[in-house]
Amino acid sequence: MYIFQVAALLIALLYYGNAQTSTVAVNPTILGSELSADGLKQLAAAVAPQSPVFHPSRGSYFSLNLLSAFPEDLEVSEYCVELLAIFGQRYSTYVNCLVSAARPVKVCQNCYGTHDNLMEIYTNISSDQMGPGNVSCRDSLLRSDRLMLVFLLYNNLEDIWTGSECNSCVSLGLHSLTNDTLYFMAILNQSLRCFEKFQQGNHSALCKECKATYRGLNELYSRMEKNRTLCIDIEDSMNMTRRLWSKNFNCSFPRAENVPVIAVSSFMLFLPIIFYLSSFLHSEQKKRKLIHPKRAKSNTSLVNIQDRLS
Repeated sequence: MYIFQVAALLIALLYYGNAQTSTVAVNPTILGSELSADGLKQLAAAVAPQSPVFHPSRGSYFSLNLLSAFPEDLEVSEYCVELLAIFGQRYSTYVNCLVSAARPVKVCQNCYGTHDNLMEIYTNISSDQMGPGNVSCRDSLLRSDRLMLVFLLYNNLEDIWTGSECNSCVSLGLHSLTNDTLYFMAILNQSLRCFEKFQQGNHSALCKECKATYRGLNELYSRMEKNRTLCIDIEDSMNMTRRLWSKNFNCSFPRAENVPVIAVSSFMLFLPIIFYLSSFLHSEQKKRKLIHPKRAKSNTSLVNIQDRLS
C-alpha cells in the first residue's frame, strides 16, 4: 500500500513539473476523461491558439489561409482592380442575356447592347494606354499567369458572337439592328399574324390566305442568304416558320426555282433516247446511200458488155 502511494506521488510531481514548463494550459479533467466529442473540442481550443497556422472554426475544422501580402510592385493597382470588377459585372450581364435569348434564338437582337459594353471594358483592359498613376492593366490582368483567365473568358464569349454572325444583323458601332434585319422581322411578324388568324379549324384556308405573305418571306430570305446578311436569329426564325408551314399546317406550294431544275432534269433524262434514235436514223440513211450507187454501177457495166457482144 505504501509503494502505491509513493508511485502516485512521483507521478503527480512529474505532471506538475511538465505543467509548469509548458506554455499551454490544459485542463487535467480533459486528459483524465475519455476522448469524447466535448473533450476533443476543449483540447483543440487549448492547443490551437499556440499554432502559427491553424485556427479553430465553428464546424470544428481547421481553415488554412494561403494568401499572403506581396510587395507593392507585384500587387495589382486599385485602378486595375476596379476595371476587373466592372468587367465581371458586364460579363455576368452578358451571359445572363445569352441564356435568356437561347430559345428561341434572339442573341443578336437582344444582346448587342450588353456585348458592346463588355467589349468596351475589355478594350480598356487590353489597351496600352496608361491609367491613373501611369498604370497599364494589360500585363497585370491578361498576361500575369499561364491560364490568362480574363482573356479566356472574353474569348469564349466572342466566339459565340462571331459564330452567330451577329455582325451581319447589327449596324457598325453596334448601336442598332440593320435595315434588312428590321424589314425581315416586319415580314416575319406579318406571316405569323396570318398563321395565328387562320390556324383554328381547317388549315386549307390558312394555306390559301397566307400563301402570298409566306412566299414573300421565303423570297426575302433567299435574297439575304445570297447577300450574306443573315445571322443566327434570322436563320432560326425562318427554320421555325417553315416547320410551322409544312409540318404543323401541312401547307405546300411549288417553288419557282424548281421549274428550271425540273426542265433540265427532264432534258437530261430524254437525252440518251434522243441520241440513240438519231444514231439509228442516221445509220439507216447511210445504208441506203451506199446501196444505190452499187446497183447503178452494175447496170452500166452490164450494158457495156452487151454492146460489145453485139
